[in-house]
Amino acid sequence: MTDPLAALAGEQYVLLTTTRRNGVAVATPVWVAPHGDSLVVTTGAEAGKIKRIRHTPRVTLQACDRVGKPLEGAAVVEAHATVHDDDESLAHLEAALSAKYGVQYAAIKAMSKLRGRRAPGSVMVRLVPPSS
Repeated sequence: MTDPLAALAGEQYVLLTTTRRNGVAVATPVWVAPHGDSLVVTTGAEAGKIKRIRHTPRVTLQACDRVGKPLEGAAVVEAHATVHDDDESLAHLEAALSAKYGVQYAAIKAMSKLRGRRAPGSVMVRLVPPSS
């Protein structure tokens, strides 16, 4: 993994900024975990950020707090995002998030299950340097 992305791998929250077709930036705080030479994020398959990534895969990332306020001095890092929903990718995502967030991730999953949030399911967003 390149240095700018590697530096974000240890952050608790990262601000993922995607772009609407009209050019308006939309920022969302997300959990992020390292996976090989990339970072991975999870979100719902029907989330707006997924539609935006499919149209414009160029995104930016910045360390932030849980409500999306960028951390003081945090660099903005460009990345290329791809969406994956195959079983192998979802298994890698599960392992990466479980390894990093442990009990927190398990609790979020359990609460989602209790609330009946199952369909349309989750996807993995893979983040790599723009040149990859």
